[in-house]
Amino acid sequence: MSHYPDFSFEVTHRDPASRARTGRLSTPHGAIETPNYIFCGTKATIKGLVPAQVREAGADIILSNTYHLMIQPGAEVIERLGGLHKFTGWDGPMLTDSGGYQIFSMQHGGVADEIKGRRLQSGRDNSLLKITEEGAEFRKYTDGTRFKITPEISIDVQRRIGADLIVAFDELTAYHDSRDYTARSMERTHRWEDRCLAEFERGNDGRQALYGVVQGGVYDDLRRQCTEYTADRPFFGTAVGGCLGGNEEEMRTVVGHCMPYVHAERPVHLLGIGRIKDVFEFVRMGIDTFDCVVATRMARHGMALVKGHPGERINLRNACYREDPEPLDERMDLPASRRFSRGYLHHLLKANESVAGSIITQHNIAVMAQLMREIRLALPQGQLDELQARWLV
Repeated sequence: MSHYPDFSFEVTHRDPASRARTGRLSTPHGAIETPNYIFCGTKATIKGLVPAQVREAGADIILSNTYHLMIQPGAEVIERLGGLHKFTGWDGPMLTDSGGYQIFSMQHGGVADEIKGRRLQSGRDNSLLKITEEGAEFRKYTDGTRFKITPEISIDVQRRIGADLIVAFDELTAYHDSRDYTARSMERTHRWEDRCLAEFERGNDGRQALYGVVQGGVYDDLRRQCTEYTADRPFFGTAVGGCLGGNEEEMRTVVGHCMPYVHAERPVHLLGIGRIKDVFEFVRMGIDTFDCVVATRMARHGMALVKGHPGERINLRNACYREDPEPLDERMDLPASRRFSRGYLHHLLKANESVAGSIITQHNIAVMAQLMREIRLALPQGQLDELQARWLV
């Protein structure tokens, strides 16, 4: 890790029965234990919460979205206001993505659409204008003006924003893209990532560390090529991304094809995946960190995560909770989880009171943070299977 003197990743335990491991990832804004969950503060905020509430819930690290922040308020504004940590008031480690995901989502929808085999809906606003060797050109969703992202721009924007961990610029392909297009896209992504590394080195002041991204769609040989490419370049970490298949089984297969070839001493992040059952599945494959909007997005729709409940969650909008006196989960060491009855939260949701989303969001973050802590304790004891049986029904 000579390119990253202020960062480190140490594996502290390897599970003899799988690729699962525990570790410690150190950054200039503190260290996190892994496996861990990176909570999504897309537009420089976790919706409905202030940083102190996110900390109270047990979160160690959060992320923000490069694409959205370069549009509003602009990377230069964040830089002038002291960088993302000072701008948001979050003093722990932070990650920003590259903006590449937006190329995919504007063409094809989100990751959930891919996993569920959905295609881009007719009539959907498509603000992506073109993808070339140079980069990608868009129309801003705020005012329709044209702008572009190149590898160099992505790195420069992320440098100005100032997160600890940043991600190389890539193009995601869709499930229905041909193997030929996926291969050409992967090769272009490699050229983009080489340009990202060059731009990163030109301005490297030791305050950031760069992740390479594994693409290759659902094709075994392309996934291997891409994983070996990232392992051969001086990235700090590996981010497994791209199209992961048309269903959950295919997703497991695609990630499984990558993991034997990742750089064994670098942290491995799985982009955009993070339900409770996903976490158990992919921790066993060797994933160190996850990010996903599911915990916070579900909260805003009235769904609370509950350990050991069928389907991982309850829908507090359902009539069965109208007079339920029980709290969200009295086992949790968090006032939001213990103080408010399910009946009260049901009322708030029906009355469209925004505080309901805040309470459930903090609770859901706490549940995922508790899950990761319990996994880190269970792994060295060889008790991951027993832990999973307590969490998933």
